[in-house]
Amino acid sequence: MRTVHIDASTRYDVLIGANLIDRAGALTAEAVKPCRCAIVADDTVDALYGARVHDSFQAAGFDAVKTAFPAGEGSKHIGTLSDILEFLAERRLTRADLVVALGGGVTGDMAGFAAAVYARGIRFVQIPTTLLSAVDSSVGGKTAIDLKAGKNLAGAFHQPSLVITDTDVIRALPPEQLACGAAEVIKYGVLYDEKLFARLEDGDWHGDMDAVIERCVQWKRDVVAEDEFDTGSRAFLNLGHTFGHAIEQCSGLSVTHGQGVAIGMLMAAASAGCPDAMVRRLAACVRANGLSTHCPYPAAALAEAALTDKKRAGDAITLVLPERIGKCYLKKVPVGELRGWFERALERQEALGL
Repeated sequence: MRTVHIDASTRYDVLIGANLIDRAGALTAEAVKPCRCAIVADDTVDALYGARVHDSFQAAGFDAVKTAFPAGEGSKHIGTLSDILEFLAERRLTRADLVVALGGGVTGDMAGFAAAVYARGIRFVQIPTTLLSAVDSSVGGKTAIDLKAGKNLAGAFHQPSLVITDTDVIRALPPEQLACGAAEVIKYGVLYDEKLFARLEDGDWHGDMDAVIERCVQWKRDVVAEDEFDTGSRAFLNLGHTFGHAIEQCSGLSVTHGQGVAIGMLMAAASAGCPDAMVRRLAACVRANGLSTHCPYPAAALAEAALTDKKRAGDAITLVLPERIGKCYLKKVPVGELRGWFERALERQEALGL
């Protein structure tokens, strides 16, 4: 088992290894004194792992209860949050108790936000079951729900007490879900780590799953330690996200977050004027990992969707743009110029046959 220590306002460990799901309760008991705990999952993950995790916590001395909500980004709204909060209150959880987020990014966001606001904040543990949540959203304390106007527009910073990543669970994911998470892995390579990017280029890296997840979490750890509350360098982790969130919005959320980020990274590189060879290399890596490079929406619609991006500050938005593989930079762009960035990206991709 690999351990990455996160030094934030709450200090905690990220545990990475095989066969951890049935040890989740015992591992949690080493970090949190057994208490009443509420396990929150979507109905798909609950059917797969809910009983095992519940029994694990019971065996470790926790008084465990569980609840589930319908799977999918469509559940990431205030109604589901309200249901979770009412469940916690009905089960009489107190500030001495614990929420366990069992699932992917939607569950981590929902359960984490509930833990942040219930009783003005109680502890929670993340058990990510997707590659995307394992390498990114389960670490760092960002929690949020979507509003009608856009993604992640209401939320809170609330660090977990522990993150437990069972790599057997990750390896068992369907190919399309592994591809979705691969987008965030590629992101770390483009941002910081040319060696990691090179390891991903042929798409044949799943045998090194534990090491790759650990490397991504180490990068996330370093960023969170420097900028926990997203006022500076943590903005780099939004590479591909302004473009990607616009694609997700235009699709009515039918495009997955990982797919949106993958296309978004390519659009960022294309619009920033990166050399043809680099743009082609990034596109090849994206495709090798089971992701599309094609954006089917026009620049005008994408620019309009980007106006609701939570990273917007007044009349400007900060884009994360690649300079080369392993190095990116931030550029503040007036919102009136966003359409031009989307147009350049789409035109460049078309010219390169991407």
